[in-house]
Amino acid sequence: MAALRNLPSLGINLSLVALIILAVEPYGSFGFSRGVPFGSKINYNGAGNGMCASAVTVHGYKCQEFEVTTDDGYIISVQRIPEGRVGGGGPKRPPVLLQHGVLVDGVTWLQNSPAQSPAMILADNGFDVWISNIRGTRYSRRHVTLDPNSADYWNWTWDDLVVHDLPALVDLVFKKTGQKIHYIGHSMGTLMALAAFSEGKQLDKVKSAALLSPVAYLSHMTTALGVVAARAFVSEITTIFGLAEFNPRGEPVSNFLKALCAQAGVDCYDLITALTGKNCCLNATTVEHFLKNEPQSTSTKNLIHLSQTVRDGVLSKYDYGSNDFNQAHYGETKPPRYNLTNIPHDLPLFLSYGGQDALSDVQDVETLLDYLKYHDVDKLHVQYIKDYAHADFIIGITAKDIVYNQIISFFRNQR
Repeated sequence: MAALRNLPSLGINLSLVALIILAVEPYGSFGFSRGVPFGSKINYNGAGNGMCASAVTVHGYKCQEFEVTTDDGYIISVQRIPEGRVGGGGPKRPPVLLQHGVLVDGVTWLQNSPAQSPAMILADNGFDVWISNIRGTRYSRRHVTLDPNSADYWNWTWDDLVVHDLPALVDLVFKKTGQKIHYIGHSMGTLMALAAFSEGKQLDKVKSAALLSPVAYLSHMTTALGVVAARAFVSEITTIFGLAEFNPRGEPVSNFLKALCAQAGVDCYDLITALTGKNCCLNATTVEHFLKNEPQSTSTKNLIHLSQTVRDGVLSKYDYGSNDFNQAHYGETKPPRYNLTNIPHDLPLFLSYGGQDALSDVQDVETLLDYLKYHDVDKLHVQYIKDYAHADFIIGITAKDIVYNQIISFFRNQR
């Protein structure tokens, strides 16, 4: 716990974790295991084990389970839907990697019926679909040496996802398919890609990227819950919780956010709206299913890093809170910034954002687009959906027609 006690007193945007106050039953305990070879295909025994068995094959799709170990020892679970329900598409189906956001896992792409779930939509349209589950989530809660109950296991931020998880995932898909990949990220999944691309990483293996509800900048969030939560301080959280893991199923976190929701002007009755904005197109059954499966754990340090983006209005590496600590980690007193103007202007990008999104606010997306203003015109496709909020892009019942058909056309146009 020493690492947590040494964290600086920085403001944290807990609006990103409001879902943790749900009265849901916790998952069972997670076992500890040793590492596995790179890209090993695995088999889970029992219908309740593994995402393939619980969310894919039950709908008549083929599904394969893989594990890949990052270069810092985290064991990442990956699912592959190699073809559509009726097969077809030939042996060289273009691969697409789906990257979820913070506090959820890969199941988020599988919440609706097959006709409305992004992963199945892509598979049925001829794509070889790969689903990521970043470190610390339900199916990726292992390490070659570290116990997930230890503070050391949780000593990471989204910087580490850019440096370690994303390369391992992209390399796995690239090696298994022999093709450059299409990438789809939502929320923090967009942040991971933008940061990597700005540093010239993964560009030799990525064909194009679709970024949904991009969150490179977070200074204009509009929810009352977000405003109140941003006043919290890390010193309070680490004192109250004393945990490196930010566990959405844990009682300390739940009690803390219940206190936030009790403050004047904050209405958490409809938690998804309080968190993400007024979504237009959610099915009640899907929302119920979503809330049974999510949220997932992340590291407290990761949420601190996200809060720094809110506080500072810039996209930079993790700020250790003092010139000396930053100097020790980066060789300079301030954390280095990610320069998004360095993203190659000829990299095909599809950006989609909503007018009702309280997390990926229109003004913040416009800031991102300003950094991309010199991008090749024929390589940047921007879609603005007036009525969409944050969750509509993933579990909205109209997303197939409005969003994913456009993404499919965009991917097919890339040669």
